[in-house]
Amino acid sequence: MKIISKSLKETEKVAKEFLAKIIVKNENGASIVGLYGDLGSGKTAFTQEAAKCLGVKETVTSPTFVIEKIYKLDHQNFDHLIHIDAYRLGSGNELLNLGWEEIAKNPKNIIFIEWPEKVAEILPEDIKKIQLTFVDENTREIRL
Repeated sequence: MKIISKSLKETEKVAKEFLAKIIVKNENGASIVGLYGDLGSGKTAFTQEAAKCLGVKETVTSPTFVIEKIYKLDHQNFDHLIHIDAYRLGSGNELLNLGWEEIAKNPKNIIFIEWPEKVAEILPEDIKKIQLTFVDENTREIRL
């Protein structure tokens, strides 16, 4: 499905609808969302809006330099939102060194990973995929 978002408010609505579809806990491990798109396409903004929908009160910022940020959730299905930016990683092995196996096997985690193609070899095949495209300063195309 292709959606055109012209504001953060519209992106929040898309995130809320997306989460409503995937919000059931995955007993086999974490719920993983791969965010695909070029620099400036809205990957972090989408994660920020999803975090807001999940009840995160603190400011969600890009984990580009720290690779991973973990936010505590007070949600019936999830304990943590984990935001990963794999842009600076050379392979999935680097993510494994950061404890990927542990966080990925916990069904109480929901993980948003930017640049998942950089670590594709360690990601499960059933991740939810979102493609974001920059259209103009205020507009993004979101493919769910």
